[in-house]
Amino acid sequence: MLEQLERDETSKVKDTSNKDVVAIISGGIDSTAMLWYLQNNGYNVVEALSFDYGQKHSREINSAKQVVEQFNKDFSKQIKHYVVDIKSIGELISRGALTGEDKVPHEMYDSENQRVTIVPNRNMILLSIAVGRAVTIEARYVAYAAHASDYSVYPDCRPEFIEALDKAVYLGNLWTPVNILAPFKYLTKTEVVALGNENHAPFNLTWSCYEGKERPCLSCGTCLERTEAFLENGLKDPALTPEEWENAVRIYEEHSRKELE
Repeated sequence: MLEQLERDETSKVKDTSNKDVVAIISGGIDSTAMLWYLQNNGYNVVEALSFDYGQKHSREINSAKQVVEQFNKDFSKQIKHYVVDIKSIGELISRGALTGEDKVPHEMYDSENQRVTIVPNRNMILLSIAVGRAVTIEARYVAYAAHASDYSVYPDCRPEFIEALDKAVYLGNLWTPVNILAPFKYLTKTEVVALGNENHAPFNLTWSCYEGKERPCLSCGTCLERTEAFLENGLKDPALTPEEWENAVRIYEEHSRKELE
């Protein structure tokens, strides 16, 4: 029976008329770029979901709210933005630097030490909830902003994971099919920033820092990666003051030199 379902799936012409998307948005530059990219490229974002799972940098949720407000203004829409409180699972998955007691590493993002920022099974959990919502409102896609620069740290951002979950989600909801959409899965962070800039995504509203204080620390892995992406595009980070940007570049260059030593 499973083999028959698989044959049916691969041979079936999927409905291309339903372009409704439930988007997972963190408040960072990747998911923000994704919102503007999808809406400008034939998809119809109908809802946005953010998740409070007990992360230390829950400051990002405030940015997500501002991003969705700007999205509605830019596209004359009134999509709903749900902040899903799943902090109650914290006791079960509390581990590492984002939900546990470990310190956030202040070094380049591709370092093996960045694996301490992994939240156990995070994307599987968040995507599963979003899929349930998509089925409920009969949206065809659930989108998240996994990209190639995350491969070395987060296995649940790799194309193999996305393809496997997409198949499982489709088979698990055959009567109201949903697909996982990850438009940036083959793009680097630098390419995501370039694409977001082309689509006029409001990067000035976004938040990336894992420390989650009032202002970005500029030296944790995700801050360094962010600085690198803007530098490689010849852009200044619009979320930073001129003084902060100057410090961000200096800190990034110091870390880059250490990587070469």
